[in-house]
Amino acid sequence: MATQWQTFPIEFRGGLISNLSPLQQGTNAVGSATILQNFEASKEGGYSKIKGFEKFSTTAVPGSGPILALKVISSGRIVVARQNGSNVTEYYYGTGTTWTSMGARPLLGGKARSALYNLEGDDKVLFVDGVNYPAIYNTSGNTLTAVTGSTDVLGAEHVAVFKDTAFYAKDNNVFFTAPFTVDNFSAADGAGSLNVASDVTGLAVFRDQLIIFTTDSIKRLTGNTTSDFQVSPITDRIGCVSGDTIQEVGGDIMYLAPDGIRLLSATDRIGDFGLDIASDPISKDATTFLGSTPNFCSVLMREKAQYRIFAYIESEQSKAAKGLIATKFVSQGAAGISWSTSYGIKAFVADSRYTDTSETIAFANTDGYVYELDTGSSFDAQPIEAIYESPYMPLSDPQMRKSFYKMALYAEPTGSMALDINVKYDFGTSTNTGVIQPSTQTIESTGTAVFIFGESNSVFDTSTYGGELDKVYNTNLIGSGKTIAIRIEDNSTNPTFTLDTALLEFRQNDRQ
Repeated sequence: MATQWQTFPIEFRGGLISNLSPLQQGTNAVGSATILQNFEASKEGGYSKIKGFEKFSTTAVPGSGPILALKVISSGRIVVARQNGSNVTEYYYGTGTTWTSMGARPLLGGKARSALYNLEGDDKVLFVDGVNYPAIYNTSGNTLTAVTGSTDVLGAEHVAVFKDTAFYAKDNNVFFTAPFTVDNFSAADGAGSLNVASDVTGLAVFRDQLIIFTTDSIKRLTGNTTSDFQVSPITDRIGCVSGDTIQEVGGDIMYLAPDGIRLLSATDRIGDFGLDIASDPISKDATTFLGSTPNFCSVLMREKAQYRIFAYIESEQSKAAKGLIATKFVSQGAAGISWSTSYGIKAFVADSRYTDTSETIAFANTDGYVYELDTGSSFDAQPIEAIYESPYMPLSDPQMRKSFYKMALYAEPTGSMALDINVKYDFGTSTNTGVIQPSTQTIESTGTAVFIFGESNSVFDTSTYGGELDKVYNTNLIGSGKTIAIRIEDNSTNPTFTLDTALLEFRQNDRQ
Protein backbone atom coordinates (compact mmCIF):
# COMPACT_ATOMS: atom_id res chain seq x y z
CA MET A 1 0.00 0.00 0.00
CA ALA A 2 1.41 3.33 -1.04
CA THR A 3 2.38 5.76 1.66
CA GLN A 4 0.00 8.70 1.95
CA TRP A 5 1.06 12.25 1.20
CA GLN A 6 2.33 14.18 4.21
CA THR A 7 2.65 17.88 4.94
CA PHE A 8 5.67 19.44 6.64
CA PRO A 9 5.48 23.11 7.81
CA ILE A 10 8.50 25.40 7.71
CA GLU A 11 8.15 28.58 9.76
CA PHE A 12 10.73 31.14 8.67
CA ARG A 13 12.33 31.83 12.04
CA GLY A 14 15.81 31.80 13.56
CA GLY A 15 17.74 33.90 11.06
CA LEU A 16 21.14 33.16 9.59
CA ILE A 17 23.11 30.35 11.26
CA SER A 18 26.61 29.20 10.33
CA ASN A 19 27.90 27.45 13.48
CA LEU A 20 25.95 24.18 13.13
CA SER A 21 26.59 21.14 10.99
CA PRO A 22 24.23 20.83 8.00
CA LEU A 23 22.19 17.98 9.49
CA GLN A 24 21.99 19.62 12.93
CA GLN A 25 20.70 22.83 11.43
CA GLY A 26 18.22 21.11 9.15
CA THR A 27 16.89 19.04 12.08
CA ASN A 28 16.95 21.47 15.00
CA ALA A 29 16.66 24.86 13.32
CA VAL A 30 14.08 24.31 10.59
CA GLY A 31 13.20 27.71 9.14
CA SER A 32 16.62 29.17 9.81
CA ALA A 33 18.86 30.12 6.90
CA THR A 34 22.25 29.23 5.49
CA ILE A 35 21.99 32.34 3.32
CA LEU A 36 19.86 35.31 4.39
CA GLN A 37 20.93 38.25 2.26
CA ASN A 38 19.12 41.58 2.32
CA PHE A 39 16.41 40.14 4.52
CA GLU A 40 15.66 41.09 8.12
CA ALA A 41 13.74 39.35 10.86
CA SER A 42 10.25 40.77 11.20
CA LYS A 43 8.80 41.63 14.61
CA GLU A 44 5.65 39.81 13.54
CA GLY A 45 7.68 36.78 12.50
CA GLY A 46 9.16 35.70 9.22
CA TYR A 47 11.82 37.33 7.04
CA SER A 48 11.18 40.66 5.34
CA LYS A 49 13.10 41.98 2.37
CA ILE A 50 14.91 45.09 3.59
CA LYS A 51 14.00 48.51 2.30
CA GLY A 52 16.51 50.43 0.23
CA PHE A 53 18.14 53.84 0.38
CA GLU A 54 17.72 57.17 -1.38
CA LYS A 55 19.75 60.35 -1.61
CA PHE A 56 19.12 62.79 1.24
CA SER A 57 19.94 65.57 -1.21
CA THR A 58 20.42 65.41 -4.96
CA THR A 59 23.45 67.68 -4.39
CA ALA A 60 26.75 66.10 -3.36
CA VAL A 61 28.71 67.48 -0.42
CA PRO A 62 31.46 69.72 -1.87
CA GLY A 63 35.00 68.38 -1.75
CA SER A 64 36.75 65.11 -2.36
CA GLY A 65 37.45 61.85 -0.60
CA PRO A 66 35.20 60.22 1.98
CA ILE A 67 32.74 62.10 4.11
CA LEU A 68 34.53 62.11 7.47
CA ALA A 69 31.69 63.04 9.81
CA LEU A 70 27.93 62.58 9.72
CA LYS A 71 25.43 63.57 12.41
CA VAL A 72 21.65 63.40 12.10
CA ILE A 73 20.28 66.44 13.91
CA SER A 74 16.63 66.00 12.94
CA SER A 75 14.58 64.43 10.19
CA GLY A 76 15.44 67.34 7.90
CA ARG A 77 18.93 68.38 9.00
CA ILE A 78 22.25 66.58 8.80
CA VAL A 79 25.77 67.84 9.56
CA VAL A 80 28.76 66.46 7.64
CA ALA A 81 32.47 67.10 7.17
CA ARG A 82 34.58 66.54 4.05
CA GLN A 83 37.93 67.59 2.65
CA ASN A 84 37.52 70.50 0.24
CA GLY A 85 39.65 71.91 -2.53
CA SER A 86 41.76 73.98 -0.14
CA ASN A 87 43.15 70.86 1.48
CA VAL A 88 41.20 71.49 4.66
CA THR A 89 38.19 69.82 6.22
CA GLU A 90 34.99 71.78 5.81
CA TYR A 91 31.84 71.32 7.88
CA TYR A 92 28.42 71.67 6.25
CA TYR A 93 24.82 71.42 7.30
CA GLY A 94 22.19 70.20 4.88
CA THR A 95 18.42 70.40 4.85
CA GLY A 96 17.79 68.08 1.92
CA THR A 97 18.46 70.57 -0.87
CA THR A 98 21.87 72.23 -0.59
CA TRP A 99 24.90 72.06 1.71
CA THR A 100 25.89 75.24 3.58
CA SER A 101 29.43 75.69 4.89
CA MET A 102 29.99 76.43 8.59
CA GLY A 103 33.74 76.88 8.28
CA ALA A 104 36.95 75.01 7.64
CA ARG A 105 39.35 73.24 9.99
CA PRO A 106 42.80 71.70 9.42
CA LEU A 107 42.73 68.48 7.42
CA LEU A 108 41.72 65.37 9.36
CA GLY A 109 43.57 62.09 9.35
CA GLY A 110 40.42 60.03 9.80
CA LYS A 111 36.83 60.18 10.98
CA ALA A 112 35.34 62.85 13.21
CA ARG A 113 33.08 61.62 16.03
CA SER A 114 30.36 63.43 17.89
CA ALA A 115 28.00 63.65 20.86
CA LEU A 116 24.61 65.38 20.92
CA TYR A 117 23.77 67.33 24.10
CA ASN A 118 21.48 70.03 25.48
CA LEU A 119 22.66 71.99 28.53
CA GLU A 120 21.21 75.42 27.75
CA GLY A 121 17.93 74.73 25.94
CA ASP A 122 19.36 74.29 22.44
CA ASP A 123 20.54 71.08 20.82
CA LYS A 124 24.28 71.19 20.23
CA VAL A 125 26.84 68.73 18.95
CA LEU A 126 30.42 68.22 20.10
CA PHE A 127 32.81 67.09 17.38
CA VAL A 128 36.28 65.60 17.91
CA ASP A 129 38.55 64.49 15.10
CA GLY A 130 41.87 63.28 16.51
CA VAL A 131 43.77 66.32 15.15
CA ASN A 132 42.11 69.58 16.14
CA TYR A 133 40.51 71.08 19.20
CA PRO A 134 36.93 69.87 19.77
CA ALA A 135 34.24 71.98 18.11
CA ILE A 136 30.67 72.86 19.06
CA TYR A 137 27.92 72.90 16.47
CA ASN A 138 25.00 75.10 17.57
CA THR A 139 21.76 74.10 15.85
CA SER A 140 20.10 77.45 16.57
CA GLY A 141 22.58 79.41 14.50
CA ASN A 142 24.28 76.71 12.44
CA THR A 143 27.66 77.84 13.76
CA LEU A 144 30.84 75.93 14.56
CA THR A 145 33.00 77.07 17.49
CA ALA A 146 36.30 75.57 18.65
CA VAL A 147 36.79 74.44 22.28
CA THR A 148 40.25 75.76 23.09
CA GLY A 149 40.21 75.77 26.89
CA SER A 150 42.90 73.12 27.32
CA THR A 151 45.65 71.63 25.19
CA ASP A 152 44.85 68.29 26.84
CA VAL A 153 41.86 67.86 24.52
CA LEU A 154 43.74 68.90 21.38
CA GLY A 155 43.45 65.84 19.15
CA ALA A 156 40.74 64.15 21.25
CA GLU A 157 39.37 61.09 19.45
CA HIS A 158 36.17 60.24 21.35
CA VAL A 159 33.56 62.31 23.18
CA ALA A 160 30.47 61.83 25.34
CA VAL A 161 28.28 63.99 27.59
CA PHE A 162 27.42 62.30 30.91
CA LYS A 163 25.87 63.87 34.03
CA ASP A 164 25.93 67.27 32.30
CA THR A 165 29.68 66.93 31.93
CA ALA A 166 31.75 66.57 28.75
CA PHE A 167 34.24 63.69 28.52
CA TYR A 168 37.04 63.74 25.95
CA ALA A 169 39.19 60.65 25.31
CA LYS A 170 42.70 60.82 23.90
CA ASP A 171 45.11 57.87 23.89
CA ASN A 172 44.73 56.26 27.35
CA ASN A 173 43.39 59.37 29.10
CA VAL A 174 39.87 60.66 29.65
CA PHE A 175 39.47 64.37 30.45
CA PHE A 176 36.24 65.76 31.91
CA THR A 177 34.98 69.33 32.26
CA ALA A 178 33.39 71.14 35.15
CA PRO A 179 29.67 70.33 35.58
CA PHE A 180 27.19 71.93 33.17
CA THR A 181 29.95 72.90 30.74
CA VAL A 182 31.73 71.41 27.76
CA ASP A 183 34.63 73.87 27.72
CA ASN A 184 35.62 74.59 31.35
CA PHE A 185 38.73 72.60 32.25
CA SER A 186 39.47 74.31 35.58
CA ALA A 187 40.27 71.84 38.37
CA ALA A 188 38.99 74.39 40.87
CA ASP A 189 35.54 74.13 39.26
CA GLY A 190 35.52 70.32 39.24
CA ALA A 191 37.27 69.38 36.00
CA GLY A 192 39.78 66.55 36.00
CA SER A 193 41.17 63.50 34.20
CA LEU A 194 41.73 59.80 34.60
CA ASN A 195 44.08 57.24 33.11
CA VAL A 196 42.61 53.92 31.94
CA ALA A 197 45.93 52.22 31.08
CA SER A 198 44.96 51.29 27.48
CA ASP A 199 44.01 53.38 24.46
CA VAL A 200 40.35 54.36 24.50
CA THR A 201 38.38 53.09 21.50
CA GLY A 202 34.94 54.44 22.42
CA LEU A 203 32.64 56.05 25.00
CA ALA A 204 28.96 55.30 25.61
CA VAL A 205 26.36 56.46 28.12
CA PHE A 206 24.40 53.43 29.30
CA ARG A 207 22.15 52.78 32.33
CA ASP A 208 23.33 55.78 34.35
CA GLN A 209 26.97 54.91 33.66
CA LEU A 210 29.65 56.06 31.30
CA ILE A 211 31.14 53.01 29.64
CA ILE A 212 34.78 53.39 28.64
CA PHE A 213 35.90 50.94 25.95
CA THR A 214 39.60 50.37 25.37
CA THR A 215 41.67 48.08 23.17
CA ASP A 216 41.78 45.34 25.81
CA SER A 217 39.34 46.25 28.59
CA ILE A 218 35.96 47.79 29.40
CA LYS A 219 35.41 50.06 32.38
CA ARG A 220 32.49 51.92 33.90
CA LEU A 221 32.40 55.38 35.41
CA THR A 222 29.67 55.98 37.99
CA GLY A 223 28.70 58.87 40.26
CA ASN A 224 26.55 61.97 40.14
CA THR A 225 29.09 64.81 39.97
CA THR A 226 32.73 65.32 39.20
CA SER A 227 33.43 65.14 42.93
CA ASP A 228 32.33 61.51 43.30
CA PHE A 229 33.09 59.94 39.92
CA GLN A 230 34.51 56.43 40.29
CA VAL A 231 35.95 54.04 37.72
CA SER A 232 35.66 50.25 38.08
CA PRO A 233 36.37 47.40 35.66
CA ILE A 234 33.71 45.45 33.78
CA THR A 235 36.27 43.18 32.18
CA ASP A 236 40.05 43.24 31.75
CA ARG A 237 40.11 40.45 29.17
CA ILE A 238 38.28 41.82 26.16
CA GLY A 239 38.09 45.20 24.50
CA CYS A 240 36.43 46.97 21.61
CA VAL A 241 37.86 47.12 18.11
CA SER A 242 36.06 50.26 16.97
CA GLY A 243 33.98 52.85 18.81
CA ASP A 244 32.02 53.35 15.59
CA THR A 245 30.40 49.96 16.22
CA ILE A 246 28.99 50.77 19.69
CA GLN A 247 25.20 51.04 19.76
CA GLU A 248 22.52 50.66 22.42
CA VAL A 249 20.01 48.12 21.10
CA GLY A 250 16.89 46.97 22.93
CA GLY A 251 18.22 47.82 26.39
CA ASP A 252 21.66 46.41 25.69
CA ILE A 253 24.90 47.57 24.09
CA MET A 254 26.37 45.81 21.08
CA TYR A 255 29.94 46.38 20.01
CA LEU A 256 32.64 44.83 17.88
CA ALA A 257 35.25 42.90 19.88
CA PRO A 258 38.34 41.16 18.46
CA ASP A 259 36.46 37.84 18.40
CA GLY A 260 33.05 38.96 17.21
CA ILE A 261 30.09 41.14 18.12
CA ARG A 262 29.36 41.12 21.84
CA LEU A 263 26.63 42.24 24.22
CA LEU A 264 27.71 44.46 27.10
CA SER A 265 25.02 43.19 29.47
CA ALA A 266 26.30 39.67 29.09
CA THR A 267 29.82 40.89 29.82
CA ASP A 268 28.61 42.83 32.83
CA ARG A 269 26.49 39.98 34.15
CA ILE A 270 29.08 37.26 33.81
CA GLY A 271 32.21 39.29 34.52
CA ASP A 272 35.46 37.87 33.26
CA PHE A 273 34.20 34.33 32.72
CA GLY A 274 32.37 32.83 29.74
CA LEU A 275 31.74 36.11 28.00
CA ASP A 276 28.84 35.77 25.59
CA ILE A 277 29.43 36.48 21.89
CA ALA A 278 26.23 37.66 20.25
CA SER A 279 27.53 36.75 16.79
CA ASP A 280 28.28 33.13 17.75
CA PRO A 281 25.36 31.76 15.62
CA ILE A 282 27.05 33.31 12.56
CA SER A 283 30.63 32.60 13.61
CA LYS A 284 31.83 31.73 10.08
CA ASP A 285 30.28 34.86 8.56
CA ALA A 286 31.55 37.03 11.43
CA THR A 287 35.11 35.74 11.03
CA THR A 288 35.11 36.61 7.33
CA PHE A 289 33.53 39.96 8.11
CA LEU A 290 36.07 40.87 10.79
CA GLY A 291 38.97 40.02 8.52
CA SER A 292 37.72 42.07 5.61
CA THR A 293 38.69 45.59 6.70
CA PRO A 294 39.80 47.74 9.65
CA ASN A 295 37.09 50.29 8.83
CA PHE A 296 33.64 49.77 10.33
CA CYS A 297 30.59 51.84 11.12
CA SER A 298 27.14 51.05 12.49
CA VAL A 299 23.63 52.38 12.95
CA LEU A 300 20.77 51.74 15.32
CA MET A 301 17.20 51.36 14.06
CA ARG A 302 15.21 51.99 17.21
CA GLU A 303 11.77 51.12 15.89
CA LYS A 304 13.02 47.67 14.90
CA ALA A 305 15.47 47.17 17.81
CA GLN A 306 17.94 46.49 15.04
CA TYR A 307 21.72 46.86 14.82
CA ARG A 308 23.50 47.15 11.49
CA ILE A 309 27.26 47.09 11.10
CA PHE A 310 29.07 47.79 7.83
CA ALA A 311 32.58 46.89 6.65
CA TYR A 312 34.11 49.51 4.38
CA ILE A 313 36.65 48.78 1.64
CA GLU A 314 37.33 51.83 -0.51
CA SER A 315 38.23 49.87 -3.67
CA GLU A 316 35.18 47.60 -3.42
CA GLN A 317 32.18 48.12 -5.65
CA SER A 318 29.04 49.19 -3.81
CA LYS A 319 27.12 46.04 -4.74
CA ALA A 320 29.78 43.91 -3.00
CA ALA A 321 29.87 45.94 0.23
CA LYS A 322 28.93 43.67 3.13
CA GLY A 323 27.14 44.31 6.39
CA LEU A 324 25.60 42.32 9.23
CA ILE A 325 22.07 42.84 10.54
CA ALA A 326 21.09 41.90 14.11
CA THR A 327 17.45 42.17 15.16
CA LYS A 328 16.95 41.87 18.91
CA PHE A 329 13.74 40.48 20.35
CA VAL A 330 12.19 40.53 23.83
CA SER A 331 14.13 37.52 25.07
CA GLN A 332 17.52 38.42 26.46
CA GLY A 333 20.98 37.33 25.42
CA ALA A 334 22.30 36.05 22.12
CA ALA A 335 19.35 33.67 21.77
CA GLY A 336 17.11 36.71 21.31
CA ILE A 337 18.96 37.91 18.22
CA SER A 338 18.17 37.01 14.62
CA TRP A 339 21.01 37.59 12.16
CA SER A 340 21.18 38.28 8.44
CA THR A 341 23.56 39.96 5.99
CA SER A 342 23.35 42.99 3.75
CA TYR A 343 25.05 43.44 0.40
CA GLY A 344 25.06 46.69 -1.55
CA ILE A 345 25.28 49.31 1.23
CA LYS A 346 28.74 50.91 1.12
CA ALA A 347 28.98 52.98 4.31
CA PHE A 348 32.07 54.75 5.70
CA VAL A 349 30.16 56.84 8.26
CA ALA A 350 26.61 56.42 9.51
CA ASP A 351 24.22 57.79 12.11
CA SER A 352 20.57 57.65 13.13
CA ARG A 353 18.21 59.63 15.31
CA TYR A 354 14.62 59.27 16.40
CA THR A 355 12.88 62.62 16.60
CA ASP A 356 9.22 63.20 17.37
CA THR A 357 7.52 60.35 15.53
CA SER A 358 10.05 59.66 12.80
CA GLU A 359 13.45 58.03 12.57
CA THR A 360 16.18 59.09 10.18
CA ILE A 361 19.01 56.68 9.36
CA ALA A 362 21.79 58.01 7.15
CA PHE A 363 25.15 56.96 5.75
CA ALA A 364 27.82 58.22 3.37
CA ASN A 365 31.03 57.12 1.65
CA THR A 366 33.41 58.56 -0.96
CA ASP A 367 30.94 59.55 -3.67
CA GLY A 368 29.96 62.71 -1.75
CA TYR A 369 26.27 61.91 -1.33
CA VAL A 370 24.42 61.35 1.92
CA TYR A 371 21.87 58.55 1.74
CA GLU A 372 18.80 57.88 3.84
CA LEU A 373 18.61 54.21 4.75
CA ASP A 374 15.53 52.06 5.22
CA THR A 375 13.47 53.91 2.68
CA GLY A 376 12.21 53.10 -0.80
CA SER A 377 12.48 49.79 -2.60
CA SER A 378 15.86 50.15 -4.34
CA PHE A 379 19.49 50.93 -3.65
CA ASP A 380 19.36 54.41 -5.18
CA ALA A 381 17.45 53.09 -8.22
CA GLN A 382 19.46 49.83 -8.37
CA PRO A 383 17.78 46.45 -7.67
CA ILE A 384 18.01 44.88 -4.23
CA GLU A 385 19.17 41.27 -4.47
CA ALA A 386 17.48 39.36 -1.64
CA ILE A 387 18.26 35.65 -1.11
CA TYR A 388 16.94 33.12 1.38
CA GLU A 389 18.31 29.59 1.42
CA SER A 390 17.22 27.03 3.97
CA PRO A 391 19.37 24.29 5.49
CA TYR A 392 19.00 20.77 4.12
CA MET A 393 16.03 19.40 6.03
CA PRO A 394 15.52 15.64 6.59
CA LEU A 395 11.84 16.12 7.55
CA SER A 396 12.00 13.81 10.61
CA ASP A 397 13.98 10.94 9.04
CA PRO A 398 17.38 11.49 7.39
CA GLN A 399 17.53 7.90 6.08
CA MET A 400 14.14 7.86 4.38
CA ARG A 401 13.88 8.95 0.76
CA LYS A 402 10.96 11.28 0.02
CA SER A 403 9.17 12.16 -3.19
CA PHE A 404 8.12 15.82 -3.25
CA TYR A 405 4.92 17.01 -4.86
CA LYS A 406 4.06 20.58 -3.97
CA MET A 407 5.09 23.61 -1.92
CA ALA A 408 2.72 26.26 -0.62
CA LEU A 409 4.47 29.54 0.21
CA TYR A 410 2.73 31.93 2.60
CA ALA A 411 3.98 35.48 2.02
CA GLU A 412 2.95 39.08 2.80
CA PRO A 413 3.55 41.26 -0.28
CA THR A 414 3.12 45.03 -0.10
CA GLY A 415 2.96 45.48 -3.87
CA SER A 416 4.21 43.81 -7.00
CA MET A 417 6.26 40.71 -6.27
CA ALA A 418 8.12 38.13 -8.38
CA LEU A 419 10.14 35.43 -6.60
CA ASP A 420 12.35 32.73 -8.11
CA ILE A 421 12.19 29.42 -6.26
CA ASN A 422 14.63 26.52 -6.43
CA VAL A 423 14.86 23.31 -4.46
CA LYS A 424 17.94 21.12 -3.94
CA TYR A 425 18.21 17.57 -2.63
CA ASP A 426 20.73 15.60 -0.57
CA PHE A 427 23.22 18.38 0.19
CA GLY A 428 23.58 19.11 -3.49
CA THR A 429 26.24 16.44 -3.99
CA SER A 430 24.30 13.22 -4.61
CA THR A 431 25.15 11.21 -7.70
CA ASN A 432 21.97 9.19 -7.46
CA THR A 433 20.19 9.43 -10.78
CA GLY A 434 16.89 9.54 -8.95
CA VAL A 435 17.71 12.93 -7.51
CA ILE A 436 16.24 15.50 -9.87
CA GLN A 437 17.11 19.14 -9.60
CA PRO A 438 14.06 20.97 -10.98
CA SER A 439 14.34 24.21 -12.91
CA THR A 440 13.62 27.58 -11.35
CA GLN A 441 9.97 28.44 -10.85
CA THR A 442 8.59 31.94 -10.47
CA ILE A 443 5.68 33.10 -8.36
CA GLU A 444 4.28 36.51 -9.04
CA SER A 445 1.78 39.11 -7.90
CA THR A 446 1.32 42.31 -9.91
CA GLY A 447 -0.25 45.32 -8.25
CA THR A 448 -3.52 44.22 -6.75
CA ALA A 449 -3.53 41.01 -8.74
CA VAL A 450 -4.33 37.63 -7.29
CA PHE A 451 -2.17 34.81 -8.65
CA ILE A 452 -2.13 31.32 -7.18
CA PHE A 453 -0.11 28.49 -8.66
CA GLY A 454 -2.07 25.36 -9.31
CA GLU A 455 -5.50 26.94 -9.70
CA SER A 456 -7.46 25.95 -12.76
CA ASN A 457 -7.73 29.52 -14.01
CA SER A 458 -4.04 30.37 -13.64
CA VAL A 459 -1.33 30.22 -16.25
CA PHE A 460 2.34 29.95 -15.32
CA ASP A 461 4.05 33.37 -15.20
CA THR A 462 0.79 35.27 -15.72
CA SER A 463 -1.64 36.92 -13.34
CA THR A 464 -5.34 36.88 -12.66
CA TYR A 465 -6.42 40.41 -11.86
CA GLY A 466 -8.84 41.65 -9.27
CA GLY A 467 -9.08 41.61 -5.50
CA GLU A 468 -6.34 41.94 -2.92
CA LEU A 469 -2.76 40.80 -3.10
CA ASP A 470 -2.59 37.08 -2.66
CA LYS A 471 -0.83 35.58 0.37
CA VAL A 472 -0.60 31.91 -0.63
CA TYR A 473 1.40 30.70 -3.61
CA ASN A 474 1.39 27.05 -4.66
CA THR A 475 3.97 25.51 -6.96
CA ASN A 476 4.61 21.93 -8.00
CA LEU A 477 7.86 20.22 -7.03
CA ILE A 478 9.70 17.51 -8.93
CA GLY A 479 12.26 15.13 -7.50
CA SER A 480 13.16 13.05 -4.50
CA GLY A 481 15.81 12.91 -1.84
CA LYS A 482 16.52 12.21 1.80
CA THR A 483 16.92 15.94 2.47
CA ILE A 484 15.62 19.07 0.78
CA ALA A 485 16.70 22.74 0.76
CA ILE A 486 14.70 25.73 -0.50
CA ARG A 487 16.14 28.82 -2.15
CA ILE A 488 14.03 31.94 -2.73
CA GLU A 489 15.42 34.92 -4.64
CA ASP A 490 14.27 38.41 -5.55
CA ASN A 491 16.45 40.81 -7.55
CA SER A 492 14.27 43.79 -8.28
CA THR A 493 13.07 47.21 -7.26
CA ASN A 494 9.72 45.79 -6.15
CA PRO A 495 8.45 46.74 -2.68
CA THR A 496 9.31 44.76 0.42
CA PHE A 497 7.56 41.50 1.26
CA THR A 498 7.68 39.01 4.10
CA LEU A 499 8.26 35.26 3.87
CA ASP A 500 6.09 33.71 6.58
CA THR A 501 5.71 29.93 6.17
CA ALA A 502 6.19 27.19 3.61
CA LEU A 503 4.32 23.87 3.51
CA LEU A 504 5.98 20.92 1.79
CA GLU A 505 3.87 18.03 0.51
CA PHE A 506 5.75 14.74 0.12
CA ARG A 507 5.47 10.98 0.31
CA GLN A 508 7.98 8.73 2.03
CA ASN A 509 9.55 5.98 -0.03
CA ASP A 510 11.60 3.04 1.11
CA ARG A 511 14.41 3.38 3.64
CA GLN A 512 17.85 3.18 2.05
